[in-house]
Amino acid sequence: MSQHQIVRFALSLSYDQYLNVYQGTAKTVSVVVDDGRRVAFPAGRIQSFLTKQGINGYFEMELTPENKLVSIKKLSYIDTDKFSLLKK
Repeated sequence: MSQHQIVRFALSLSYDQYLNVYQGTAKTVSVVVDDGRRVAFPAGRIQSFLTKQGINGYFEMELTPENKLVSIKKLSYIDTDKFSLLKK
């Protein structure tokens, strides 16, 4: 049986950027994980991390061997310049 994989990434989205999800203009978040791969996932999966300042932190994502999202958890708050993008 294959094991789930764990990937980590930094994410910094302002509150206004995340509003695109509520307005229906953004559906997915695309991030570059620590090993250099780009991973996209439904934007709603990070809604629980939204504050008045937006979403900012270092996160861990669990994926099945088929690359299906199992869970996302926040590891820490960080100030980051890493690229993150809400996609339409």
